[in-house]
Order: sequence, then structure tokens, then C-alpha cells
Amino acid sequence: MLIKDTDFIDKPILAKGKVRNIYDLGDSLLLIVTDRISAFDVVFDELIPDKGKVLSSISAFWFDYTKDIIPNHVITTDVSKYPQGFDQYKEQLEGRSMLVKKAQMLPAECIVRGYLEGSALKEYKANGTVGGVKMPEGMVQGDKLPEPLFTPSTKEESGHDINITYEQLIDLIGEEDARALRDSSIALYNKVSAYALTKGLILADTKFEFGKIDGVLTVCDEMFTPDSSRFWDAADYEPGHAQKSFDKQFLREWLETLDWDKTYPAPTLPQEIIDKTASKYRECYSRLTGKEI
Repeated sequence: MLIKDTDFIDKPILAKGKVRNIYDLGDSLLLIVTDRISAFDVVFDELIPDKGKVLSSISAFWFDYTKDIIPNHVITTDVSKYPQGFDQYKEQLEGRSMLVKKAQMLPAECIVRGYLEGSALKEYKANGTVGGVKMPEGMVQGDKLPEPLFTPSTKEESGHDINITYEQLIDLIGEEDARALRDSSIALYNKVSAYALTKGLILADTKFEFGKIDGVLTVCDEMFTPDSSRFWDAADYEPGHAQKSFDKQFLREWLETLDWDKTYPAPTLPQEIIDKTASKYRECYSRLTGKEI
């Protein structure tokens, strides 16, 4: 079942993101992940089969796997336990939703980079640094960094987030919270990257969002999904060029071949691109969790 929107739910919606729809249930929130896909901040008309289930289910897997490091906001993913009549939508919501605690969100994206790719590669080529930290000379695309780096960014209401230094993060939220975000982010990355390697996957980089629930730092939103992380096939890993990835980088690379200015409206996605993108999401989930969507 493909889910483009949640119009079938007869309740007011709190927020609608590029991919997620959120409902306010009083003392909790219901997060529903649709099969919409976005690239370059533009949402496409076409849907990616099972994408919502992959994103929600893989987040649930990681929230459970990392609960020894830091608390998370998940209450349940069992639709039969959803309050206020949402359980009647079990068929549509199964596998693509979670009931979560409300949190006071901190105004930062917490990014951890283990390999030289994306905006880190652009910064290195320009300045020889990543996140303002000097890197060894002669590094190439895809190289492993000397150690995982915490490179935060702002959370902008519209447009792209802005990369900031750790010192700027301290100015934004204070030294104690900045240190907690850095240490938690690195610990999460280290645990999951080690696990991913046992499944033949390299976790190149990832990002988190944190909040506070009753004053306790808590990881929220999504975790280690193909939308928030770069996973590479370890068997094919070879620095010096783009790696085989299990995320929407495949879609971005195809879009780069088009004469498109990366503004709305988005180009039409051919069925072949839809199928290949869906396959990459499903394979990432199955390789990491050992389960099938």
C-alpha cells in the first residue's frame, strides 16, 4: 500500500513535512512516514514503494539498539495501542508510524562524519578542513577521517541548514548541552558504525536531532535511516570517487544529469528510477536488520 498523504485520517494535522505527517495527541505525538521522496529540498509527485515503512521501521530498530547510550522518545510502534481512535487505521499505519513523547527540541542538527563526502568534501577541497578542523593533506573523496568528527549545523525553518563550528554551537545552546550533544552523537555513531560493518556496510556519516523530556537529553525524530545517513557497501569501498550507496544519493546523481534548476516543480521520475530507489531502501533495511519489509 502506497501512502502519499494521511487524508484518510479524520483528525486535524499538526505539521506536514517533506516526508512525515505529525498529529498532536495531547501528551504525545504520532509520527507517520509517507512514501513521498524529496531531493534538493523539492518533493516529487511520484511515490517510492515501501519507503515510509523502511524509514519508520529502521528508526524503531535503532532506537531500541541504542537505548543503552541515550533515552529516545518512542512510546510504541504497535498501532493497536494508539489512543484517540488511531488504532482504526492499523492497515495504513502499520510499520510506518510511531507514537512518541513530546520533547523540547534543541535548535541544532547533530552531524557525525566518519568519511570524506558531501559538504565535508567541499569544505576540505576549499580549506583543507572538515567542520573547521584541519585534516591531513592529500585526502580524496571517500577517505576515512582520522577519527569521527562532530560537525553541527543550524535547523532552519526554510532553506538549507547552515554548518557551524562547535564553538558556535556553545554560543547557541550553552557549553553543557553542546558537550552532551557532541558526546552522545559520537557514541551513537561509534556503536552503529561498528554494527554496520558486521553487516558489510560502512556508515559514512549521519545526523541526529535531540530534545529534552523532563529535563533529560533524549534523541528524537529519526535515527540512522537512509534519509539521514550515508551507508556504503563495504565490499565495493574504494576511495577516490563516489561510493555505492543505499540511500537517495542514487536519485540525486540521476537528477544531476538532467537540465533541472532544482526548484519546484520537480521532474517526473521514470518507473526504472522509482524501482531502483525503492530497491536500495529495502536492501539497506534487510541487510542491517536481517528482516524483510
